[in-house]
Amino acid sequence: MSTIVAIATAQAAAGIGVVRVSGPGALAVGDRVFTSVSGRTLSETGGYHALFGKVHDGGCVLDEAVALVFRAPKSYTGEDVVEISCHGGLYVVRRVLRAVLNAGAVPAEPGEFTKRAFLNGKLDLSEAEAVTALIAASGEEARAATLGALDGALSREIADCRDTLARAAAFFAAWVDYPDDEIPALSDEELQHTLGGVRDRLNALLSRFEAGAAVLGGVDTVLVGRPNVGKSTLLNALSGTDRAIVTDVAGTTRDVLEETVRVGNVTLRLADTAGIRSEPGDEIEKIGVERARERMRRATLVLAVLDAAEPLTEDDRALLARCAGRRCVVVLNKGDLPARVTEAEITTLFADGKTAVVTVSARDGAGMAELKTAIEEAVGTAGFDPSLPLLTTERQRDCVRRALSALDEALDGLAAGITADAVNVCVDDAVEALGALTGEHATDAVLNEVFKNFCVGK
Repeated sequence: MSTIVAIATAQAAAGIGVVRVSGPGALAVGDRVFTSVSGRTLSETGGYHALFGKVHDGGCVLDEAVALVFRAPKSYTGEDVVEISCHGGLYVVRRVLRAVLNAGAVPAEPGEFTKRAFLNGKLDLSEAEAVTALIAASGEEARAATLGALDGALSREIADCRDTLARAAAFFAAWVDYPDDEIPALSDEELQHTLGGVRDRLNALLSRFEAGAAVLGGVDTVLVGRPNVGKSTLLNALSGTDRAIVTDVAGTTRDVLEETVRVGNVTLRLADTAGIRSEPGDEIEKIGVERARERMRRATLVLAVLDAAEPLTEDDRALLARCAGRRCVVVLNKGDLPARVTEAEITTLFADGKTAVVTVSARDGAGMAELKTAIEEAVGTAGFDPSLPLLTTERQRDCVRRALSALDEALDGLAAGITADAVNVCVDDAVEALGALTGEHATDAVLNEVFKNFCVGK
């Protein structure tokens, strides 16, 4: 296996930059570019030790540096690893990287360090996916949830479900294959209880996926409403900055303005759009209105903003009609003025009874706490518990769905009275799907797909 190298810190000027080397030749390569002040080589140094010295490329000294040694198998990758910490100027770090390449290492692919950790049994595939989710965490709940996944919370839950099914399958197979050995039969009731229990646990995992995705990856959200209802003022209130231009002139916002904001325990990728009305003015406004409608069609969450100080207009009613069946929160803005429309009036327009209606004053901040709660409830993150096992990727979700489908077939088969070996095939399919989640049966194509989403250096 080759010895790989990459810059492990961000590609920006900083106090320290780290160049990571991993593989069978990591220590030898490190000795070619690093000389300690003590005269001791990296190859002579034990694991979890550091040396201070200078890093060089041939006869050219590049920088003072600290070299950390991690010896296999007690390293992140399970291989010999050297981490060279130098001053964090972009040019300096890149010159150190070039020196290591000149010394015989090859560039690491995206996620290759973590991929080697997986291949060397340092972590399973679900834990590897938690690494990139932890890097991307944008809030406390996301950090806690992904750290739990990295610590094996999901792996343990999946392993326990898989082992429960595997024991049932093994018992079933033995009873079918060795009828003369007087192995007691597993009753249909016992098998239904076992399979049903695992199905309930997997359904619980699946039910938390959408909320987890909202906490981990954020929610694509759009602010829509007719001109001058206060969408831009609301964007500024949510973001805590004067991100959008606010005037009393209707139609100030002509294009989509994007901002990432934190609301409660969820990150909103928020888009402020041009005011939507049936008869836009000039050609520029027409284009802005069409972009607003397109952005609304693509959004996961719609914040429909109305002016509480004016009666509902036909444009308001048309907007609310487009929100029917969508994940939506209706925001009655300008709540500091005398009300001309009420929350009860808006609620009657939605047959599902699930669309939240909140009155706020974006100008003075009244009602923003209620809006936060309504948003958390709309995206399913209210009461989110980061300590519970959590599916963090669509790949994991698909594995659980395949396992559930196989369990449903097994339970339906039991109810229909099909043969024991046919039921066992379904149970085996469920076991295989859960094994794929943790990487026991992962193909090269699956691994490549997982790790290509990592940053280089991790």
